[in-house]
Formats: sequence, structure tokens, C-alpha cells
Amino acid sequence: MPIAIDKSGPVPVFQPEGQINSANAAAFEADLLTHLEKGEQKIVLDLSRLNYISSAGLRVLLLLAKKMKQSGGALVLFGAQPNVKEIFEISGFLVILKVCDTREQAFAALP
Repeated sequence: MPIAIDKSGPVPVFQPEGQINSANAAAFEADLLTHLEKGEQKIVLDLSRLNYISSAGLRVLLLLAKKMKQSGGALVLFGAQPNVKEIFEISGFLVILKVCDTREQAFAALP
């Protein structure tokens, strides 16, 4: 699963493409945790190119959000396609995670 990284804004924006499922969730997790270990305190995920996320992918996001919170950082997601947003809604993740509609809203939601 390709992940584009845009560092042109105030914080890095990670943009996974395709699906996050049990086959690639561990690699996705390792990639994001590498950036966290390098000292990133704020991360934004652009989900506009993500068309599916499984429970394994949700676990990665929950783990990342927890680690970010413990280190005083923040994780914000934006641009979720309707089917991905529905998965977040059904799983209760819209209450747990900061999920915005646009990049601008995501940057504004960062502490």
C-alpha cells in the first residue's frame, strides 16, 4: 500500500492509498510509528484515496492516536470517503478520533 507524505504544510500529511487491511496493517503501523519515533508530535492523515479500512487498520489508528496522546501529540484525519467514514461511524471512531472534512479543518483542529 503506497503512502504519500506531504511535508509542505505545518505538519506532515500522510496519504494512504487503496486499502488498509490485515495484509498490510503491520507495515502501515511500522511506517507511521517510525515517524513518531523521529519526534513527530502532530500527524495528519488524508484519507481521500483510501477506499477501505478493516478492523486491523482501525486498530493501527487507535494505537497511533493513543501513542500520540501519551507523548503530548495529536492525530487528525480528514477526507474520508463515505464508505470509510461509515466504518468510522459504526465502530464509534468518530467519537474517539478527530475526523474532519477538509485539510484546512484538520490543520485548524490541531492543538
